Amino acid sequence: MQLTSYDFRGLITRRFFKNFLPIPARCKFQIGETVPDFKLTDVDSRTHQLSDYRGKPVVLAFTRIFTEKQYCPFCYPHILAMNEAYQQFVGLGVTVLMITSTDDYQSKVVQRDLALEMPLLVDSRCTQFRRYGTGQALGAPLPAQFVIDHKGQLRFQHLFSFAHHNATPERLLWAVRNL
Repeated sequence: MQLTSYDFRGLITRRFFKNFLPIPARCKFQIGETVPDFKLTDVDSRTHQLSDYRGKPVVLAFTRIFTEKQYCPFCYPHILAMNEAYQQFVGLGVTVLMITSTDDYQSKVVQRDLALEMPLLVDSRCTQFRRYGTGQALGAPLPAQFVIDHKGQLRFQHLFSFAHHNATPERLLWAVRNL
């Protein structure tokens, strides 16, 4: 039997302590409300401003990654499933923006190692995670998913719970098809 060694380097950081105490996810927006704009860069240093995507639906997938080597056990399979379903979203004319709280270096490693097709936006200060009410626990913000229509209005939201960690790609595709 081979023992697995875990690499915890990079886990205990300022971000870890800032997100250590549990804060439950809470709905910040009502269905039909225009969500706040934001501007984040992706791992290739391209700027993405949410309002630039007006005119087509957007899925915001806030994900929980501790470091480039440590993933949330609930989010890792969700990230892979979203990547696998990515072309289905594209086929429906939907922009998918995945948002992580890892730093630039860690985010680049994640993008490369998981061969993500969708943009991976970096929010290392967790500003948008807090603004969107995703909550936090044990060193990282919690995951959440939002579907925004072509006018910038919230049409679907899924906040983390222990019963339902992430909205599946199928559920998000359903939400998009029912805009």
